[in-house]
Amino acid sequence: MEYIVFDLEFNQGFDRSLNKTVPNEKCPFEIIQIGAIKLDSKFNIIDTFNSYIKPSIYKEIHPFIGKMTGINNSHIKDAPSFSQAYKEFRKFISSKDPVLCVWGSGDLKELYRNIMYHGLSLKSLPKSYINIQQHASKYFKNPSGKSIGLQNSIELLGLEEEKSYHNALNDAYYTAQVFIRIYSPSIVPEMYIYTPIKPSRVKRNTKTQIDYNSLFNEFKAILNRDLTEDDKKIIDLAYKMGKTHQFLIDVPIKKR
Repeated sequence: MEYIVFDLEFNQGFDRSLNKTVPNEKCPFEIIQIGAIKLDSKFNIIDTFNSYIKPSIYKEIHPFIGKMTGINNSHIKDAPSFSQAYKEFRKFISSKDPVLCVWGSGDLKELYRNIMYHGLSLKSLPKSYINIQQHASKYFKNPSGKSIGLQNSIELLGLEEEKSYHNALNDAYYTAQVFIRIYSPSIVPEMYIYTPIKPSRVKRNTKTQIDYNSLFNEFKAILNRDLTEDDKKIIDLAYKMGKTHQFLIDVPIKKR
Protein backbone atom coordinates (compact mmCIF):
# COMPACT_ATOMS: atom_id res chain seq x y z
CA MET A 1 0.00 0.00 0.00
CA GLU A 2 1.15 3.53 -0.80
CA TYR A 3 -0.36 6.74 0.49
CA ILE A 4 -0.74 9.70 -1.90
CA VAL A 5 -1.09 12.77 0.32
CA PHE A 6 -2.16 15.66 -1.90
CA ASP A 7 -3.32 19.23 -1.66
CA LEU A 8 -4.76 21.72 -4.15
CA GLU A 9 -4.77 25.47 -4.59
CA PHE A 10 -7.66 27.12 -6.43
CA ASN A 11 -8.40 30.26 -8.38
CA GLN A 12 -11.73 32.06 -8.78
CA GLY A 13 -13.19 34.55 -11.19
CA PHE A 14 -12.84 38.22 -10.33
CA ASP A 15 -14.57 41.15 -12.01
CA ARG A 16 -12.26 44.12 -11.57
CA SER A 17 -14.87 46.61 -12.72
CA LEU A 18 -17.27 45.40 -10.02
CA ASN A 19 -14.45 44.53 -7.60
CA LYS A 20 -16.04 41.23 -6.66
CA THR A 21 -15.80 37.47 -7.13
CA VAL A 22 -17.75 36.13 -10.11
CA PRO A 23 -17.73 32.30 -10.21
CA ASN A 24 -18.57 29.92 -13.03
CA GLU A 25 -21.36 27.76 -11.61
CA LYS A 26 -20.04 24.59 -13.29
CA CYS A 27 -16.56 25.02 -11.83
CA PRO A 28 -16.39 27.77 -9.19
CA PHE A 29 -12.93 26.69 -7.97
CA GLU A 30 -10.35 26.14 -10.73
CA ILE A 31 -7.26 24.17 -9.69
CA ILE A 32 -4.03 26.10 -10.26
CA GLN A 33 -1.61 23.93 -8.26
CA ILE A 34 -1.38 20.25 -7.34
CA GLY A 35 1.14 19.17 -4.71
CA ALA A 36 1.57 15.64 -3.39
CA ILE A 37 3.75 13.48 -1.15
CA LYS A 38 3.99 9.71 -1.69
CA LEU A 39 4.48 7.55 1.40
CA ASP A 40 5.26 3.84 1.39
CA SER A 41 3.58 1.36 3.75
CA LYS A 42 6.15 2.24 6.43
CA PHE A 43 5.43 5.97 6.07
CA ASN A 44 8.70 6.88 4.38
CA ILE A 45 8.53 9.73 1.86
CA ILE A 46 9.47 8.08 -1.44
CA ASP A 47 8.43 10.70 -4.00
CA THR A 48 6.92 14.16 -4.45
CA PHE A 49 4.79 15.86 -7.11
CA ASN A 50 4.32 19.55 -7.74
CA SER A 51 2.73 21.32 -10.69
CA TYR A 52 1.28 24.75 -11.26
CA ILE A 53 -1.54 24.79 -13.79
CA LYS A 54 -2.38 27.37 -16.43
CA PRO A 55 -6.05 28.27 -15.86
CA SER A 56 -8.52 28.24 -18.72
CA ILE A 57 -11.63 29.45 -16.88
CA TYR A 58 -10.28 32.27 -14.71
CA LYS A 59 -7.19 33.37 -16.59
CA GLU A 60 -5.96 35.94 -14.07
CA ILE A 61 -5.21 35.24 -10.43
CA HIS A 62 -7.89 36.49 -8.04
CA PRO A 63 -6.34 39.25 -5.87
CA PHE A 64 -7.24 37.52 -2.62
CA ILE A 65 -6.00 34.14 -3.89
CA GLY A 66 -2.72 35.71 -4.94
CA LYS A 67 -2.31 37.36 -1.55
CA MET A 68 -3.11 34.14 0.32
CA THR A 69 -1.07 31.67 -1.77
CA GLY A 70 1.68 33.82 -3.23
CA ILE A 71 0.80 32.47 -6.66
CA ASN A 72 0.95 35.10 -9.39
CA ASN A 73 0.62 35.17 -13.16
CA SER A 74 4.32 34.38 -13.61
CA HIS A 75 3.78 30.98 -11.95
CA ILE A 76 0.99 30.00 -14.34
CA LYS A 77 1.99 31.76 -17.58
CA ASP A 78 3.93 28.80 -19.01
CA ALA A 79 2.45 26.11 -16.75
CA PRO A 80 0.83 22.98 -18.24
CA SER A 81 -2.92 22.82 -18.81
CA PHE A 82 -5.09 20.97 -16.31
CA SER A 83 -5.32 18.02 -18.72
CA GLN A 84 -1.54 17.76 -18.93
CA ALA A 85 -0.99 18.18 -15.18
CA TYR A 86 -3.71 15.65 -14.37
CA LYS A 87 -2.12 13.14 -16.75
CA GLU A 88 1.21 13.50 -14.91
CA PHE A 89 -0.53 13.34 -11.54
CA ARG A 90 -2.19 10.07 -12.55
CA LYS A 91 1.23 8.67 -13.43
CA PHE A 92 2.50 9.77 -10.03
CA ILE A 93 -0.46 8.09 -8.30
CA SER A 94 -0.03 4.87 -10.26
CA SER A 95 1.26 2.23 -7.87
CA LYS A 96 0.14 -0.93 -6.13
CA ASP A 97 -2.93 -0.30 -3.98
CA PRO A 98 -2.73 3.54 -3.73
CA VAL A 99 -4.79 5.45 -1.16
CA LEU A 100 -5.53 9.15 -1.60
CA CYS A 101 -5.06 11.18 1.58
CA VAL A 102 -6.45 14.68 2.03
CA TRP A 103 -6.94 17.35 4.67
CA GLY A 104 -10.73 17.47 4.48
CA SER A 105 -12.84 16.09 1.64
CA GLY A 106 -13.13 19.47 -0.11
CA ASP A 107 -10.03 18.93 -2.24
CA LEU A 108 -11.32 15.55 -3.44
CA LYS A 109 -14.65 17.09 -4.40
CA GLU A 110 -13.01 19.89 -6.36
CA LEU A 111 -10.55 17.51 -8.03
CA TYR A 112 -13.49 15.45 -9.32
CA ARG A 113 -15.38 18.56 -10.39
CA ASN A 114 -12.38 19.91 -12.33
CA ILE A 115 -11.82 16.52 -13.98
CA MET A 116 -15.44 16.33 -15.08
CA TYR A 117 -15.49 19.96 -16.22
CA HIS A 118 -12.60 19.21 -18.60
CA GLY A 119 -14.20 15.96 -19.78
CA LEU A 120 -11.37 13.75 -18.51
CA SER A 121 -11.46 10.15 -17.32
CA LEU A 122 -11.99 9.18 -13.68
CA LYS A 123 -11.17 5.51 -14.28
CA SER A 124 -7.60 5.50 -12.98
CA LEU A 125 -8.36 7.68 -9.95
CA PRO A 126 -8.31 5.57 -6.74
CA LYS A 127 -11.58 5.44 -4.83
CA SER A 128 -9.90 4.61 -1.51
CA TYR A 129 -9.19 7.69 0.57
CA ILE A 130 -8.41 8.85 4.10
CA ASN A 131 -9.62 12.18 5.45
CA ILE A 132 -6.67 13.00 7.70
CA GLN A 133 -8.35 16.12 9.09
CA GLN A 134 -11.21 13.99 10.41
CA HIS A 135 -8.82 11.64 12.22
CA ALA A 136 -6.69 14.53 13.51
CA SER A 137 -9.81 16.17 14.96
CA LYS A 138 -10.51 12.96 16.88
CA TYR A 139 -6.86 12.60 17.91
CA PHE A 140 -6.83 16.08 19.43
CA LYS A 141 -10.29 15.49 20.97
CA ASN A 142 -11.97 18.37 19.16
CA PRO A 143 -15.68 18.80 19.97
CA SER A 144 -17.98 16.80 17.69
CA GLY A 145 -18.45 18.60 14.37
CA LYS A 146 -15.45 20.90 14.93
CA SER A 147 -12.60 20.26 12.51
CA ILE A 148 -9.06 21.18 13.48
CA GLY A 149 -6.92 23.25 11.12
CA LEU A 150 -3.70 22.01 9.57
CA GLN A 151 -1.52 24.71 11.12
CA ASN A 152 -3.04 24.11 14.57
CA SER A 153 -2.27 20.40 14.24
CA ILE A 154 1.34 21.10 13.30
CA GLU A 155 1.71 23.44 16.27
CA LEU A 156 0.12 20.99 18.72
CA LEU A 157 2.48 18.26 17.53
CA GLY A 158 5.43 20.59 18.05
CA LEU A 159 6.65 20.22 14.47
CA GLU A 160 8.86 22.73 12.67
CA GLU A 161 7.08 25.21 10.43
CA GLU A 162 9.89 26.11 8.06
CA LYS A 163 7.61 25.94 5.01
CA SER A 164 4.92 28.48 4.14
CA TYR A 165 1.27 27.46 4.25
CA HIS A 166 -1.24 27.76 1.36
CA ASN A 167 1.22 26.20 -1.06
CA ALA A 168 -0.06 22.85 -2.34
CA LEU A 169 3.23 20.95 -1.98
CA ASN A 170 4.01 22.44 1.43
CA ASP A 171 0.51 21.74 2.75
CA ALA A 172 0.71 18.18 1.41
CA TYR A 173 4.02 17.80 3.29
CA TYR A 174 2.49 19.12 6.52
CA THR A 175 -0.53 16.86 6.08
CA ALA A 176 1.78 13.87 5.63
CA GLN A 177 3.69 14.81 8.79
CA VAL A 178 0.46 14.90 10.80
CA PHE A 179 -0.66 11.57 9.31
CA ILE A 180 2.65 9.89 10.18
CA ARG A 181 2.37 10.95 13.81
CA ILE A 182 -1.29 10.26 14.49
CA TYR A 183 -1.55 7.02 12.54
CA SER A 184 -3.02 3.98 14.25
CA PRO A 185 -4.37 0.68 12.88
CA SER A 186 -7.89 2.02 13.44
CA ILE A 187 -7.36 4.50 10.57
CA VAL A 188 -8.52 2.63 7.51
CA PRO A 189 -9.39 3.88 4.00
CA GLU A 190 -12.98 4.64 3.01
CA MET A 191 -14.56 4.64 -0.42
CA TYR A 192 -15.10 8.08 -1.91
CA ILE A 193 -18.36 8.65 -3.76
CA TYR A 194 -18.57 11.88 -5.70
CA THR A 195 -21.98 13.50 -5.95
CA PRO A 196 -22.06 16.01 -8.82
CA ILE A 197 -23.57 19.40 -8.04
CA LYS A 198 -25.88 20.17 -10.92
CA PRO A 199 -26.15 23.81 -11.97
CA SER A 200 -29.61 25.25 -11.53
CA ARG A 201 -31.67 25.20 -14.73
CA VAL A 202 -34.77 26.82 -13.31
CA LYS A 203 -35.74 29.88 -15.32
CA ARG A 204 -36.65 32.87 -13.24
CA ASN A 205 -38.10 36.24 -14.07
CA THR A 206 -35.88 37.71 -11.40
CA LYS A 207 -32.38 36.96 -10.23
CA THR A 208 -31.00 36.86 -6.73
CA GLN A 209 -27.95 38.79 -5.61
CA ILE A 210 -26.10 39.28 -2.35
CA ASP A 211 -27.22 42.20 -0.25
CA TYR A 212 -23.70 43.40 0.56
CA ASN A 213 -24.85 46.31 2.70
CA SER A 214 -26.74 43.98 5.03
CA LEU A 215 -23.95 41.38 4.98
CA PHE A 216 -21.23 43.87 5.83
CA ASN A 217 -23.38 45.67 8.42
CA GLU A 218 -23.95 42.34 10.16
CA PHE A 219 -20.20 41.73 10.43
CA LYS A 220 -19.64 45.34 11.41
CA ALA A 221 -21.99 44.81 14.34
CA ILE A 222 -20.38 41.48 15.27
CA LEU A 223 -16.84 42.91 15.19
CA ASN A 224 -17.92 46.23 16.68
CA ARG A 225 -15.77 48.19 14.22
CA ASP A 226 -15.74 49.49 10.67
CA LEU A 227 -14.66 47.00 8.01
CA THR A 228 -11.57 47.49 5.89
CA GLU A 229 -11.59 46.70 2.17
CA ASP A 230 -9.59 43.50 2.90
CA ASP A 231 -12.23 42.53 5.50
CA LYS A 232 -14.95 42.90 2.88
CA LYS A 233 -13.07 40.81 0.31
CA ILE A 234 -12.48 38.00 2.82
CA ILE A 235 -16.14 38.04 3.94
CA ASP A 236 -17.32 38.01 0.32
CA LEU A 237 -15.06 35.06 -0.57
CA ALA A 238 -15.91 33.13 2.61
CA TYR A 239 -19.63 33.63 1.99
CA LYS A 240 -19.39 32.29 -1.56
CA MET A 241 -17.18 29.35 -0.51
CA GLY A 242 -19.68 28.47 2.21
CA LYS A 243 -22.48 28.27 -0.35
CA THR A 244 -20.65 25.48 -2.20
CA HIS A 245 -20.84 23.25 0.92
CA GLN A 246 -17.33 21.95 0.15
CA PHE A 247 -16.31 22.04 3.82
CA LEU A 248 -19.31 20.17 5.22
CA ILE A 249 -18.43 16.93 6.99
CA ASP A 250 -20.55 14.03 8.16
CA VAL A 251 -20.83 13.64 11.92
CA PRO A 252 -22.54 10.81 13.80
CA ILE A 253 -26.02 11.51 15.16
CA LYS A 254 -26.17 10.88 18.87
CA LYS A 255 -29.00 8.68 19.98
CA ARG A 256 -30.98 9.95 22.95
